[in-house]
Amino acid sequence: MASQEIENLASALARLPGLGPRSARRAVLWLVKRRETALEQLLVSMAEVKDKLVECPTCGNIDTRAPCGICADPRRDSRAICVVEDVSDLWALDRAKLFTGRYHVLGGRLSALDGVRPEDLTIGALLERVGAGGVDEVVLAMNATLEGQTTAHYIAERLEELPVRVTQLAHGLPVGGELDYLDEGTLAQALRARRPVG
Repeated sequence: MASQEIENLASALARLPGLGPRSARRAVLWLVKRRETALEQLLVSMAEVKDKLVECPTCGNIDTRAPCGICADPRRDSRAICVVEDVSDLWALDRAKLFTGRYHVLGGRLSALDGVRPEDLTIGALLERVGAGGVDEVVLAMNATLEGQTTAHYIAERLEELPVRVTQLAHGLPVGGELDYLDEGTLAQALRARRPVG
């Protein structure tokens, strides 16, 4: 039996996505065996992120600077905004390096069952960004769930009055699938096959 402190660390790691209790214990054992190098480096990195972590005031991305690296990058196409539900979706799409525009994170999706209303998301901020001008296309990259598609439809309706082309990722994404778990080939095909909404 390990000490309570080591068990607490394993329990904390087990709450991370993709790690169960056995994997967490293996990770703790690996870190403990390499406490002078790996464990110390992990602690320093975690403390740095904890101290510097901010939400981008422009798009809602999580970074250690504001505006985030994507919004501050002058090479990004400011005329195209890709709207995603969560930061993990933004990171999945950007990791594929297929979309060269900017992003907007909604912070969730509309859900009557969960009580998530339009005002609970950053839809108003999106409308302000587009309404300020300089945006030619808004890509709706919602997850292929009922709530995701409801959110996309609602945003498309709100954008109808603005002079912007609204597209969405091609259907063919697996129903019930989430962007963060899709491979880059599937994401590439969905981005290339985007089409106008409505």
